[in-house]
Amino acid sequence: MAGEGLALWLADTGLWQTLLAGWGVLWHNFDQVVLSPLQYPLLARSLAAAIVVGIVSGVLGTFVVVRGMAFFGDALAHAILPGVAFAYQRANGKTDNLFWGGLIAGVLSALGIGYLTRHEKIREDTAIGVVFAAMFALGIAMISRINNYAGDLSHILFGQILGVSEADLLRIIGFGAAVLIIVALFFKEFMIISFDPALARTLRLPTEAFRLLLLVLIAVTIVVSLQTVGIALMVALLVTPAATAQLVSKRLLPMMFVSALFGAASSIIGFYISYYQDIATGPAIVLTATALFVFVFAVQQARQALAQTWPRLRTAKRRVTPSR
Repeated sequence: MAGEGLALWLADTGLWQTLLAGWGVLWHNFDQVVLSPLQYPLLARSLAAAIVVGIVSGVLGTFVVVRGMAFFGDALAHAILPGVAFAYQRANGKTDNLFWGGLIAGVLSALGIGYLTRHEKIREDTAIGVVFAAMFALGIAMISRINNYAGDLSHILFGQILGVSEADLLRIIGFGAAVLIIVALFFKEFMIISFDPALARTLRLPTEAFRLLLLVLIAVTIVVSLQTVGIALMVALLVTPAATAQLVSKRLLPMMFVSALFGAASSIIGFYISYYQDIATGPAIVLTATALFVFVFAVQQARQALAQTWPRLRTAKRRVTPSR
């Protein structure tokens, strides 16, 4: 059996013993390692925000992966820049309302891409490239006219999760919950338009309306996640946990739950790595998600290799074993 072979492989390489030893150390030092940072309200809010973002990004990222929309996610993350710059200008240098500016720009960009591709006269990747380049260039042009903008807007590019206030956390939870509720309400419709557009037309579903709704939900998820990982790394949080989940399950609903689990796990582990190693939290979360992907991919490859070689090894063993 492949499972039996995989267990033997983990034991032979010593990986299983290493994992158990690491878990034992963590369990015996749980208060000091895990709970100690959470005594500071700022860090507790940051971790809560990271977990919410990881779950929501994992769920929406499932649709991004199965529909092949990774480029859309990356482009939309950059297309919010004009809204952020406009909100910054209107607020006279304050950063409190950047979320709303980014949200408006993100939703308008998503609707613009959806409008250009509604009759398939323009390919989706072409429309994404046009809107993405125009919006990003407009954002850079607007930012270049702002004096001393670099320090205040740098967290938009790279994230600043340690700056999450109570109002920010409530906003992240509120919009995240709204996205998850809408996905739950229209899960079947989203699944049908993602896998069988012909069936959607047969059932007379408002395919275009649901497609635009999905694009808007992805835009909202991106804006909600900006304070965690920033524009530059947002696509990784959308794609990597979902890609990891796709290695585990090919069915959409289980894949969605597994993706949310990997997203939350990446946020938690990345948060503690950032705290103890004194590195930026956003990159730590993304690198953790990537490490989980590499680990799951390696295990899957090992299982496939063992599934092919294990029966032959057992057959060869029977041949060389003398009969009694």
